[in-house]
Amino acid sequence: MSVVEVTIVPLGTGSPSVSQYVAGCHKILEQATDLNYQLTPMSTIIEGDLNRILEVIRQMHDTPFAAGAQRVSTTIRIDDRRDKELTMAGKIKAVTDKL
Repeated sequence: MSVVEVTIVPLGTGSPSVSQYVAGCHKILEQATDLNYQLTPMSTIIEGDLNRILEVIRQMHDTPFAAGAQRVSTTIRIDDRRDKELTMAGKIKAVTDKL
């Protein structure tokens, strides 16, 4: 299981607001019932099988183009741990246990 952070930024939209594009991307993510995710103020965190996550991110990346964006910049950070199970909640608990 992997934890992936993704930020999708539409460019060339004629407006500084991007929330409608983020919402469009999240509609794709909502359909991926095999993945867990968390929307944050600056990005989205997705938990699940890495190949499946990348497949869904590809669909999310294409969504702003379909909504009229002329350019899309997508940033992906992957945390893929193989020695034990990796989850969003586990990563947060590892830090809060030390506070």
